[in-house]
Amino acid sequence: MKIEQAINEYIHSLSTSEGKASNTIKAYSRDLRFYNEFLKDKNITDIRKITPLIIDEYIGILNEKYSQTSSARAKTAIKNFHRYLNMKYDYKDPSMNVSVSKGNKRLPIYCTKEEVDRLMSVFDDGDHNDFFNHTILETIYGLGLRVSECCNLKTNQVNLDEGFVKVLGKGSKERIIPIPETTKHYMNEYFHNIRPLWITKSSNLFFINKNGRKIYNEYVEKMLKNALIKADLSEDITPHKLRHSYATHLLEGGADLRVIQELLGHSDISTTEIYTHVESKRLKNTYLKSHPLANMKGLDKHGK
Repeated sequence: MKIEQAINEYIHSLSTSEGKASNTIKAYSRDLRFYNEFLKDKNITDIRKITPLIIDEYIGILNEKYSQTSSARAKTAIKNFHRYLNMKYDYKDPSMNVSVSKGNKRLPIYCTKEEVDRLMSVFDDGDHNDFFNHTILETIYGLGLRVSECCNLKTNQVNLDEGFVKVLGKGSKERIIPIPETTKHYMNEYFHNIRPLWITKSSNLFFINKNGRKIYNEYVEKMLKNALIKADLSEDITPHKLRHSYATHLLEGGADLRVIQELLGHSDISTTEIYTHVESKRLKNTYLKSHPLANMKGLDKHGK
């Protein structure tokens, strides 16, 4: 089988049967395209001509040219691609010895509760567009949504009477998230008093802009950046960092890690466990500030 044909078939299978997120499919498609270009330079166009040595050479290039995270993702794409061909066509898997290490997970950057309050206070709730923008950020933070989940939220996923939202996340995994009272207030006001004024044609999207159209990730990112400038907060804060803030504040409030895992839609608890590092750091700082024995300086060897 030709490599290009095999890649196209594999990418198609990701979108039709495996339920991978669209961003993951795009990343895998890009990684495998670069992989194919490398193989072409080696005059290899047939799947059966790929050897472990050839893959080792390409892995060396990945490690030199890309960050640890990007390299790990590309290796995963290659391994999954060859595993797919092995299972479907019984081709030998030349990537079996490739190991994928993402290294240490970075601690999530998040806002303090005071910073979230400051951010939300910059909106003029008497202005329809400002109220709309405020509601979007309240929804992302209040429900811990990915920005794409917020933009794609459907009206039939939101139950304002009962106070919950059904979210279809990565891998088509559904989760039910309770709506906090403050967030519920903004979602209610927007949905019943502003959205009807903006509808130009029938739409099942919960969030539509003043022209009656769908909003996209880029709109939310730009809107948040402008709000951060007004609030005099770090422009490094992104919509995803509001999701980190949601998880961190739940943990600080005493929520169980398994509950947070379900609310965030993480398939693996290890993904959620990164937030325990944040909590451990907070506990350590609190101890150092509060315990009388934590910072006793100037003691002699007898403790005097």
